Amino acid sequence: MKTAIRYYTKSKKGNTKKIADFVSNEISVSAFDVSIDLEEEVEKLLLINAMYAADIDNEIKLFLERNAGKIKEVININSAATGKSTYKQVKKVCDKLNIKLSDKEFHTVASWIFINKGRPNEDDFNRLKDFLRGLDING
Repeated sequence: MKTAIRYYTKSKKGNTKKIADFVSNEISVSAFDVSIDLEEEVEKLLLINAMYAADIDNEIKLFLERNAGKIKEVININSAATGKSTYKQVKKVCDKLNIKLSDKEFHTVASWIFINKGRPNEDDFNRLKDFLRGLDING
């Protein structure tokens, strides 16, 4: 079963990239920015993203549109300073493109300016490690 990791961040703090790098290390699959399209069909796409102005960034939507025919299932992994999950926004795009979205999701808060300082933290990464163990994925 082929697994891919794609992420998008525009944050200077790099929380989403830290999460992507952690996931990459845990499952031994390279993580790439959504500007890099999939080269082949994947069973599972770990989509690592964040909430920006109450929505996912347009770059994530464009990536999913360009690669819809190569994705069997998306697993949403996200963070947000507001504490809100991106699941509903990702689901809306996946439904439109007939891509299955797993009901399994990892979500954590992230730091931004003075909000949620130090997040994601060690506890968040331990929860993420447990989440990844519960998925049927490999490179």
